[in-house]
Amino acid sequence: MKHASTETDTPFFGNQQAERDSCAVLVSGGLDSAVLAVEMTTRFASVYPIYIRSGLTWEETELAHLRQFLHLTNLPMLRQLVLLHMPVADLYGNHWSLTGRDVPDADSEDSAVFLPGRNLLLLLKAMLWCRINGVSTLALGILRGNPFPDATPAFFGSFQGAVNRGIDGNLSIVTPFSTLDKVSVIQRGATLPLQSTFSCIQPRGGLHCGRCNKCAERQRAFRAAGVPDPTRYA
Repeated sequence: MKHASTETDTPFFGNQQAERDSCAVLVSGGLDSAVLAVEMTTRFASVYPIYIRSGLTWEETELAHLRQFLHLTNLPMLRQLVLLHMPVADLYGNHWSLTGRDVPDADSEDSAVFLPGRNLLLLLKAMLWCRINGVSTLALGILRGNPFPDATPAFFGSFQGAVNRGIDGNLSIVTPFSTLDKVSVIQRGATLPLQSTFSCIQPRGGLHCGRCNKCAERQRAFRAAGVPDPTRYA
């Protein structure tokens, strides 16, 4: 059996027989999906973390943190890290997420970090992987109050139905943290290696920059949670 310390970007095409009691979690390097992946191991015998590369500027640093987090948690129920690809350069062009220029800073509104259609693209790829590999549940770390149109219950319900019709599947999209905020997630995961999670959109030397919109959100959440922030900031 392979665990999260190994990785694959090779499809398991043809593995149609579902593994009993398994799910997949769409992960970034962030707090929400990392804590969710661990919590799902209390509900499923096998949990497959799926990371999707899109060509965004922070991905290599994010992946390094994610690999470290999975290594440190060392849970046998967390299976091999699945790497998929969904490049967006032909869609986003000169967007700040690809160029690293004019990145939203700590004073910017949440709307400044919206990436059009991101959940739509990531979900489609992840759901197809689940269908091909016999995994019937896909979990996302969506939090309460997410303001974006591709993070609503109505969107998830409609998208789940459309994809299932298109692939003759019966996949379920679940959002177990949808009633929580980031403060609650930090408190739930306080004993985990949260220093190895990653939230920054303008990393510096492999570290959080400490100045961008997402770093500011992370810092505020740790303060509000009453949990010491273990993050190394550049």
